[in-house]
Amino acid sequence: MITLGNLFLFLLLMSAAAWLWHSHGIRERALAAVRRHCQAQDIELLDGNVAFRRIGLVRDARRQRRLARIYGFEFTVTGEQRHQGSIVMFGARPGPIELEAHPFHPRADQGQVIQLDEWRRRGD
Repeated sequence: MITLGNLFLFLLLMSAAAWLWHSHGIRERALAAVRRHCQAQDIELLDGNVAFRRIGLVRDARRQRRLARIYGFEFTVTGEQRHQGSIVMFGARPGPIELEAHPFHPRADQGQVIQLDEWRRRGD
């Protein structure tokens, strides 16, 4: 026979399992956002994962405090040094991604100066 205590314990365990399943999905979304960001910044994500750091109140883009999960990760630019980064997740939506100060290697196509007069002449 099922008692009220057994039912409560079962519901408590199922709630914990559902919360862990949901948290895993949020972690996977954070990892995907970090991968995209690292690829756009031309840096390498190390170990291919993000690690849960904490839950806390963080200000969002509208300057309102919201409950958020903060995940940490490591990346490299040169392949020699590890640098720290973090991503804030507001529910299933990614928030700001912060990278520790690191060496910056400009791309070869950057830094070209185009004279406006020459550009206009080529366009005619």
